[in-house]
Amino acid sequence: MKKEIQLSKIYYWILPVLAIFSIASCKKDSSLGYTPGTGAPTISAVKTVSKSVADTVAQLQSTYSSSGVLTVDTVINTQHRTIAAFDSTTVTGALGNIYILNGTNLGSTTKLTINGVNVYFNRGLMSDNSLIFTIPTTIPYVQPQPNAIVITTLHGTVTYKFTILPPPPTITAVSDFDFVANSQITLFGKGFAAVSAVKLRATSDALTIVAQNDSTLTLKMPAASTATESTLLFTYTSGANNAAQTASTASFNDLDNAYTIFANDSFQNSWGDNSWSGPSGKSTKASHSGTASIAASYPAGAWQIEGWANWYPSFPYDASYKYLTFWVKGGTVTHTLVLVGDKMKGGYGQVQNANAYAAQLVTVPANVWTYFKIPLAPSQSSTDLTLLNYWANGSPAQQLGFFLQGQNGDVNETMYFDEVAFIK
Repeated sequence: MKKEIQLSKIYYWILPVLAIFSIASCKKDSSLGYTPGTGAPTISAVKTVSKSVADTVAQLQSTYSSSGVLTVDTVINTQHRTIAAFDSTTVTGALGNIYILNGTNLGSTTKLTINGVNVYFNRGLMSDNSLIFTIPTTIPYVQPQPNAIVITTLHGTVTYKFTILPPPPTITAVSDFDFVANSQITLFGKGFAAVSAVKLRATSDALTIVAQNDSTLTLKMPAASTATESTLLFTYTSGANNAAQTASTASFNDLDNAYTIFANDSFQNSWGDNSWSGPSGKSTKASHSGTASIAASYPAGAWQIEGWANWYPSFPYDASYKYLTFWVKGGTVTHTLVLVGDKMKGGYGQVQNANAYAAQLVTVPANVWTYFKIPLAPSQSSTDLTLLNYWANGSPAQQLGFFLQGQNGDVNETMYFDEVAFIK
C-alpha cells in the first residue's frame, strides 16, 4: 500500500512536466505556423516569384569625364519592359533571381544545394510545402554540371533537375579597343563559354572565335569591313535557347577605316615627330599593339610640348570624325597633360592646366597603358567645352601634341603613345 502511494506521488509530478513539454512543443509549432512533416521530402516544382522582361538588346549610353575617359552604361528601354506571370513554373534559373520551391515535408529542411554549392534560405519564409531562395552569383553554371537542386531534411534527401543559366556575355576588360583586318583581340569578363558566334553589330561582319573559356574570349577580326566603330553582338546558348543574343557595351574601332597618326608600328598619313626635346618619335622600347610606339620625353622641371606634325598635305576639317582615340603609357607618377593643336583654342603652345578647357585635360596614370576616347565637336563653331574642337581656328590642322606643366617629383619622364587615330 505504501509503495502504491509513492508511485502515485511520482505520477503526480511527471504529469505536469509532460504537460509543460507538450505546451512548449505546441508553441514551437505555432510559432512556425505549421507542423513539419516526418516523411521523406519531395519537390513538385520550382517557380519564379516574378521576373521582368526587357528588350533583348539594351540601349547604350556613353558619357565622358572631364579628361575624356569613356564610360558606357546599359540603359534598359523601360517602355518595352513587361512583368512575366507570377509563380511561373521553370526548370532553369538565372543568377541572382528569386525562386519558390514547392513540395512536401520541407519544414525540417537543414540544407539546400545547387550544383553542389550551399544556398541560403530564410526559414521565416518557408512552410512544410514551400521554400523561397535566391540563386547566388557563385553557383557554377558552365556545363557539364549536376544541374540539380538537392534538399536535405531531418527525414531524407530529394534531388530535382534544375539548370542554372549562364549570364549574358559581359566584358569587363579588353586587350584592345582598336583592330585592323585579321588582327586579334581578347575579351575578359564572364559568360563567354556559352558564346557560339560574334558579329560586328554595325555591319553584321562575322568574327572568328579563336579561343574561349568562361572568363576569356579571343576573336579574330574580319578580313575586310566597312565599320568605323561598332559594338559586338554575341549569340549564345541559354538553357534550351541556343540563339540568345546580347550586345556589348564596349565599342571597337576599325583603324583600317580611320584617319591614323600612328598605327601598325609607324607614323601614318605623312605625320612625323614634332617634339621639343628627345629622345622622341618612334620607339621599340614599349608598344601597346605590335612592336613600336611614339616616345615622348619630358625633362625634369621643364614646361614643354611633345607631339607630332603633318606639314603637308595636313588634315582638313571633316564633320564626320567623332572621336580622337589613343593609348598612352604613363611615366613614374600620374600626370595631367593638356592636349594642344595648332588650330585648337590656345594653339600649339603652353596652355596651362588652369587655362585649358575640359576636353583638353588628359590624366595619365603612372606606368600603365590607358585608353582615351575623346569626343570631337560636331562643328568648328561649337562652344561645348566638354568636346574637343580640334579645328576651332581653321582648317587644315597640322599639329597635335601634349603639354606638361612642370612635374611631380621633379624627375625625367618618358611616356609612350600608340594607335593614335581620328574615328568616324
